[in-house]
Amino acid sequence: MADTSPGARPGEDARAAAVVPHGWESALLIAVPEAEPAVGEYRARLDSSARDGVPAHLTVLYPFLPPASIDGAVLASLRRLFAGFSSFAVTLDRIGWFGQEVVWLGPCDERPFRALTGAAFAAFPGCPPYGGRYADVIPHLTIGDRSDPAELRAAAEAIRPYLPVTAVAAEVTLMAGPPPGNLSSRPGQWRALAAFPLAANT
Repeated sequence: MADTSPGARPGEDARAAAVVPHGWESALLIAVPEAEPAVGEYRARLDSSARDGVPAHLTVLYPFLPPASIDGAVLASLRRLFAGFSSFAVTLDRIGWFGQEVVWLGPCDERPFRALTGAAFAAFPGCPPYGGRYADVIPHLTIGDRSDPAELRAAAEAIRPYLPVTAVAAEVTLMAGPPPGNLSSRPGQWRALAAFPLAANT
């Protein structure tokens, strides 16, 4: 059944329900194009998801449902869920690390991202953030992961003068593609299936 809820976009159901290769994944994320001038060059070399076509972003929920199971009812549920949150200002003002393997930008206020992740997980309890591997999911925008530590440190220092990066989170994007980091897969396959506006601030 087609999604006829307010805010539905023509063709959205068709894109989400389209046949995709077996084994593809999906993710809910907030893209931050304003960060691309700062991180784009480094993500292209150091972040495997950039090779796969995923833009600079902060993750809301990954992995989400298998793309083949995302139908009109799921899209309507997501639209209602995220419409209950107001858009918000984002300020990426710090560089953080997960060990020595992952370097990232962090928001000065994590609360809106944590609230979105918590609500999405509550609505879809079969999709724990990062498969439930971490006790605490820290909102972050990855610059590079599992690359040479010296390259990661150099990227962090090169990006520092660009901070803070400011943006407005106005929608959550649903994307799908092959598992990130598989160098045998064709680059650039991740694609947007739908976008869910957050409520406008008045």
